[in-house]
Amino acid sequence: MNGLGDPAGLARRGRVRRRRQPYAASGSVLAVPLRPRKIRRHRRSAASRMAALSAQTLPPSDDSSDSRLEAAADGPGAGDARAGGAAAAATATRTAGVRGAGGPPASVLRGPAEPRAASRSRPAPAASCVPREPAAEADEPGREPPRDSPLQQVLAELNRIASSRRRAARLFEWLIAPMPPEHFYRRLWEREAVLVRRQDHAYYRGLFSTADLDSVLRHEDVQFGQHLDAARYVRGRRETLNPPGRALPAAAWSLYQAGCSLRLLCPQAFSHTVWQFLAVLQEQFGSMAGSNVYLTPPNSQGFAPHYDDIEAFVLQLEGRKLWRVYRPRDSSEELALTSSPNFSQEDLGEPVLQTVLEPGDLLYFPRGFIHQAECQDGSHSLHLTLSTYQRNTWGDFLEAVLPLAVQAAIEENVEFRRGLPRDFMDYMGAQHSDSKDPRRTAFMEKVRVLVARLGHFAPVDAVADQRAKDFIHDSLPPVLTDRERALSVHGLPIRWEAGKPVNVGAQLTTETEVHMLQDGIARLVGEGGHLLLYYTVENSRVYHLEEPKYLEIDPQQADAMELLLRSYPEFVRVGDLPCDSVEDQLSLATMLYDKGLLLTKAPLTVN
Repeated sequence: MNGLGDPAGLARRGRVRRRRQPYAASGSVLAVPLRPRKIRRHRRSAASRMAALSAQTLPPSDDSSDSRLEAAADGPGAGDARAGGAAAAATATRTAGVRGAGGPPASVLRGPAEPRAASRSRPAPAASCVPREPAAEADEPGREPPRDSPLQQVLAELNRIASSRRRAARLFEWLIAPMPPEHFYRRLWEREAVLVRRQDHAYYRGLFSTADLDSVLRHEDVQFGQHLDAARYVRGRRETLNPPGRALPAAAWSLYQAGCSLRLLCPQAFSHTVWQFLAVLQEQFGSMAGSNVYLTPPNSQGFAPHYDDIEAFVLQLEGRKLWRVYRPRDSSEELALTSSPNFSQEDLGEPVLQTVLEPGDLLYFPRGFIHQAECQDGSHSLHLTLSTYQRNTWGDFLEAVLPLAVQAAIEENVEFRRGLPRDFMDYMGAQHSDSKDPRRTAFMEKVRVLVARLGHFAPVDAVADQRAKDFIHDSLPPVLTDRERALSVHGLPIRWEAGKPVNVGAQLTTETEVHMLQDGIARLVGEGGHLLLYYTVENSRVYHLEEPKYLEIDPQQADAMELLLRSYPEFVRVGDLPCDSVEDQLSLATMLYDKGLLLTKAPLTVN
C-alpha cells in the first residue's frame, strides 16, 4: 500500500469522487473509476477540463533555453548527459568538522574502519556519442561489476525492489551512507560541503575504471571536444589541448603522459553501470542526473579554480586527489545559476575544506562553491562527478509563470488594461528615485497591488506540467529489473523460429491487472487542446539525441490514464479503468503495454 488505498477496490465500490477542475491543474488528483451513471457525468467534466486546458496551454519549450546540465568550462560540472542504511549510520564512528587554513568547518562523516581492498582496474550534446546496441550490452564497460563489491551488492538489491521510487531512495541512501538522507537534505543540501570517508577502497568498484576508459577509447567513436577533453593547469593558467578528430588511444594517452587530465563526457552512453546508476538516481532528485569522468595524471592539476551551476557529488574511484573547496565569496555567488570563469589563486580566500580523497570517499558541494583539485605524491586519480539540479530553482519556475500570469491578467481583469497616468514620466524613473512626490508613492502602491493580484492568474500547474515534460525529455531511459522485463512487453516469448514467428497472440483482457512500468517514466500534459503522454522509454542515453516521444490520449481515456499514473505501484484491473466502454479500456491498456509503459501482475499467456 502507498497511502492511496486499494484503487481497484475503491473503483468497484464507487466510493471516491474526484475534484472537478481544469486538467492542467489536476496533476495531483487521484482519478478513481466511478459507477457508469457517474462516469457519464464525469465525461462531461472531462470535456470542460479540456476547454479550460486550451485556455491555459503553454507555448512549446525551446531547446535553446533548456535546463540541461551543461559541461562546465573547466571542471567537474555535468557532462552532456545526460544508498548503507540505518544500521550503517549507527556504525559511524564520528562526525566532525575538518577545517582548511581557515573558515567554518565543512561536514565530515567517517564510516566504520574496514579492511582496505586493492583497487581493481578493470562521456555539449553530441549526435555521434551513440550507445552500443542492446545485444552488445554484455561487453560494455562496467556491465558486470565484481560480485564482491558493495556496488554489485546494492545493484542486486535494487533488482529485487519492485517500486522504482523505493529503488531511487535506496540507491541514494547507499551513495551517501552512513549519513542518513533525512539529515543530508534537511541540514546540508544546498548549504554545506560534505565529506564522507569510508575507508573502503572497493566501495565503488565496478562503476567505472581506467580500464573501462581505455576500452571506450579503443572501441567507440570518441571525438575530442565532443566526448573527451584534454586539459592541464600549469603556472596559474588553464590549457585545453584537444586535437581535432577521433580520440584514439595513441593520442589520448600521449596527452595524459604529457600531464593532461582527460575528461570523459557522457559516460552513461558507454557504460551500462553508469547508465543504471544515473537512471535510478534521477528519480530521487526529480531532476536530470548527469556525469563526467576525470582521469588526472600524477603530480598535476587539470582545471583552474571555479564554481559550477550544479549540485556535485564527487565519487573517488581510483588513486588519490587533494581537493580544496571554498564558500561562495559573496551572496551573488550563492547557489549560482551559471558557472564561473577561471579564478586565480589571488581571487580565493581560505578553503572551508581541504582533504585528500581516497577510493570509496564521497565529496559533495553545492553550486556556487569554488573548488580545485590536484594529484600529488606520484598517484593518479580517477573520479566520477554526478551532477544534478541545474536551473531547477524557484526563480526559474517563476520566470516561466509570471509572463503567462500577466498575459492572463490583462485578458481577464480590466484593472490591468487601464492606462498609465499621463504624467508618470514626470515623477518615475531613476532620475526621480529620490523624489518625495506623493504621485510617486501612489504609483508604487498601484504596482504593488497589481503584482499581488497576479497570483490569482498564475498558471502554476500548467507550468509545472511543462517542466515535468522537459524533465521527461532530459531523462535517461529506464533500466529494467528482471521483474519489470519479465512482466512487460519485453518479456513476451514472441520470436522467429523454424521459418515463422511463434508465441504470437498474448493479449490483455479486462481481468488483467496492470500498473506503470516505473514511477517517473511518463507525464500527461495538456497542449493546444490535446492530451499528450510524454514518456522516457525511447529516450537515448545521449542527451536530447531524439525528439520528445509522446502518445496522444483520447479525452474519454483521460481519467483512466490519470488513475494509472497515480496508483503506481498498486495494480489496477483493466476492467476497472474509468472509461465509457470496454473497448476504450482495452485500447488504452494495450497501447501502453505495447509501447513498453505497462507491466502486468502475471505474465501474459498466448491464446
